[in-house]
Amino acid sequence: MSMLPNSSTTLSMDLRSLDRLKSAASADPKSGIKQAAKQLEGLFMQELMKSMRASTMATGMLDNQATDMATNMLDTQFANQMTGIPGGLSEVIAKQLERQMGIKPQVDTSSFSGQTTLPSIQQATTPTTDTTPYTGADGKKLSAAESFIRKHQWAAQVAERATGIPASNILGQAALESGWGKHEIKTADGRPSHNLFGIKAGPEWKGKVAEVTTTEYVHGVAKKVTAKFRAYDSYAEAFTDHARLLSQSPRYSQTVASADSVKDYAKGLQQAGYATDPAYADKLTQVINTTLRLQRSFS
Repeated sequence: MSMLPNSSTTLSMDLRSLDRLKSAASADPKSGIKQAAKQLEGLFMQELMKSMRASTMATGMLDNQATDMATNMLDTQFANQMTGIPGGLSEVIAKQLERQMGIKPQVDTSSFSGQTTLPSIQQATTPTTDTTPYTGADGKKLSAAESFIRKHQWAAQVAERATGIPASNILGQAALESGWGKHEIKTADGRPSHNLFGIKAGPEWKGKVAEVTTTEYVHGVAKKVTAKFRAYDSYAEAFTDHARLLSQSPRYSQTVASADSVKDYAKGLQQAGYATDPAYADKLTQVINTTLRLQRSFS
């Protein structure tokens, strides 16, 4: 009787391990999720190695129980080396598990003061005084949409780590609200408000404001109204405020939970009342898909 673990035996052992992780997660959910995600990634990598070896290597006369054991050990070693890499599959799995379990990503507020800003986003955002034209690998000047993505993609990625919302969704919404940066809200003296997300200044807002004429839909009918919008000292503050709004407001909890789906994310924002435009979800879906296509063209 062979003592080598077959695929089903290994799988059942790993599933029992995952059950133990699930039980332990009640004490520390986020830690448990990370461990479970790493386990799942390890399972996937082991099966991937077995599949690759089966499709590329034929069984020989010299194969026996010892060689099979050595091969399995080598595959496991390779799989372990590929597991837990920053930015790898386990992080994606962990984010998905957190959303499914309703665990909100935590936004670090330890260094907030005044009109709160995240230092990491501040450092990642291009300064407003930067007028250097963005060019592609071939030296050609990029389009307004491409330049917008290049300018704000790092801030969006930092916001993704803070909220769990994909950077492409965040960039797409900023692009839709600001017309790829070409129709940014201006203050009374003509200066940029840095408000890329069209967030209004309600009674709770104590910062600067920009009062402008905008289009609102009342019972599906477009009307011109004067409204106050939040104004920031930098684009970093805009990304931070948007991240805080979506991640900390119960109003958008379902939207954040469905952020992995572009259509569900866009529909969730509309249903939560982020905008009054009845076609907002469709427009946002199209812009996010454009953002994804342009991001892929950069790689």
